[in-house]
Amino acid sequence: MNLAYLLRLNFNLEDFSHYPIKDIMVVVLCTNLLSSLIFRTYTGIVRYTSMSDVSRISGMGVFGSLIYFSVNYAAVRYSTGIMFPLSIILINFFISISLLLSYRLFAKWAFNYYAHYGTIHKTKAVIYNAGYSGLMVRKAISEDSSGSIRICGFLDDKLTRAGKRLEGLPIYATSRASLEKLVSQEKIRLLLISEEAMDPQLLNNLVDNCLALDIKIQKVLPVNRWIASGWNSNQLQDIKIEDLLDRSVIKINNEQVRKEAQRKSILVTGAAGSIGSELVRQLVKLEPAVLILCDKAESPLHELELELQDMMYNKVTIIPFIANVCDKNRMQQLFEVYEPTMVYHAAAYKHVPMMEKNPSVAVINNVLGTKILAELSADFGVEKFVTVSTDKAVNPTNVMGASKRIAEIFTQSFNHHMHKQYKKTGPVYGHRPTRFITTRFGNVLGSNGSVIPRFKQQLEKGGPLTVTHPEITRYFMTIPEACQLVLEAGAMGQGGEIFVFDMGQPVKIAHLARKMIQMSGHEPGKDIQIVYTGLRPGEKLYEELLNNSENTVSTYHEKIMIAKVREYDFAEVNARIEQLIESANKHYITPTVALMKQLVPEFISKNSTYEQLDKDKIKLS
Repeated sequence: MNLAYLLRLNFNLEDFSHYPIKDIMVVVLCTNLLSSLIFRTYTGIVRYTSMSDVSRISGMGVFGSLIYFSVNYAAVRYSTGIMFPLSIILINFFISISLLLSYRLFAKWAFNYYAHYGTIHKTKAVIYNAGYSGLMVRKAISEDSSGSIRICGFLDDKLTRAGKRLEGLPIYATSRASLEKLVSQEKIRLLLISEEAMDPQLLNNLVDNCLALDIKIQKVLPVNRWIASGWNSNQLQDIKIEDLLDRSVIKINNEQVRKEAQRKSILVTGAAGSIGSELVRQLVKLEPAVLILCDKAESPLHELELELQDMMYNKVTIIPFIANVCDKNRMQQLFEVYEPTMVYHAAAYKHVPMMEKNPSVAVINNVLGTKILAELSADFGVEKFVTVSTDKAVNPTNVMGASKRIAEIFTQSFNHHMHKQYKKTGPVYGHRPTRFITTRFGNVLGSNGSVIPRFKQQLEKGGPLTVTHPEITRYFMTIPEACQLVLEAGAMGQGGEIFVFDMGQPVKIAHLARKMIQMSGHEPGKDIQIVYTGLRPGEKLYEELLNNSENTVSTYHEKIMIAKVREYDFAEVNARIEQLIESANKHYITPTVALMKQLVPEFISKNSTYEQLDKDKIKLS
């Protein structure tokens, strides 16, 4: 305030002495104290000055000016003389606001300058995403004084943003040239991905370019997961190979799927497995009345039950049911007690080399188990029975694929038989016949015993990574996506369909191995070797989703098609399957496989001891 008087009076101290200086000082002191308490300007941390602090300081200045004006008005009215001329009030307002803000902004700049340039050992990084989440990550990292990262700019795939600046930092395009420039000029060593739903193709391109330029790439957890608790280095995660193989987010008809499941009793077999457990997680959100988790693996089933308890879906009754689907008496007890209206059959043996060595067990579990469940479902009036099958069932070259194809043939022919019988004679058991539906897809990312977990284990041991053949390819799908499509197909199915899913493009396993080695910070062929071990018994170089003689019919969902397959006579199929099961129960090896080949003529063994059966068949023909 003194400075305002001096400026107004051109530093003439004699004119200044005409004012009641002591009274002015008392009013100014009380006004400043009161306005500070009201607007709480003392609570902000200087180095974190923001627009809210600017607002509080401005409010404090306006409030003080109003008080000075009021005091001056009162003084003039009661003839005590002028205390605060209007010009003095205005000058004081601008001086006080300018000084307070200048001090704070300088302190903030000095702190940021020290944080950015005072520690030369910090890792220089850029953030992908010049939007809200990118800004929040940049702010959090900049305010982390103990952090080891210095943000030097942003990357963004939107061309309208490239070349501009955001909070003083440049925005670069996502091209290889931009990354090369950042490495050579800015010495960038880290790229942070702050995008939750990033296009997989763009992510793959970024990762490839970063690996070539020796830039480490990490992703940031979603902002809403750490904004309340604050930033720390745990919010950064390495990019996983699953992220690169992930596919675009799919859309399903949630209302139709919910309608199918809500307030019903649903049975999931193989509930503790990779597919079964994810089916359970998605089904429980649809609020069925009862969800029966059937599996013979005690510990994984117990872990799943505990997980569901933590999810706190109190409206759903969870029933863990330990049983082998091949035990007819135990399964009949399940149907009698819990009366499921929908069945999702995911229990199966799936490992190709293991089943090639144990064909009788493959038949008992995959064929007999399916047959028992299908017949019980028909007896107890289950509305829908959805089987999870595999792309290995198409032109099978191994026992596992053939056993799943036989299960497909049985459920499809059984469905046609039941519905024909219903049309002729009406309800046999007092209810409409069960609708049997099959879903068929390829490998799922991260499932138990699959290639990616195997490669991770080998990397942890320092290699080598074992690949069966340089040209071997596989289709991949995420477990959540596969289960979403299973639920969608189950909802749209009317009975007898074999649904096949759009699996995208096949992936070369050798390329997958090389990329996993590079992402671990090593060089393929130098630090960690890739060893080709040869195709395993029954293994294909590539998988097929459809038989050559099959056609597909589109559905309302772009990722789900219906395979038009040859229909079988149920009486003939059932007789042959009974004969096959009888052989498998006696654990005959070669006769069991021979019967499988009779049921599935396209089953031609590869790299297997059972190739001799195909040769003998050719000789006989």
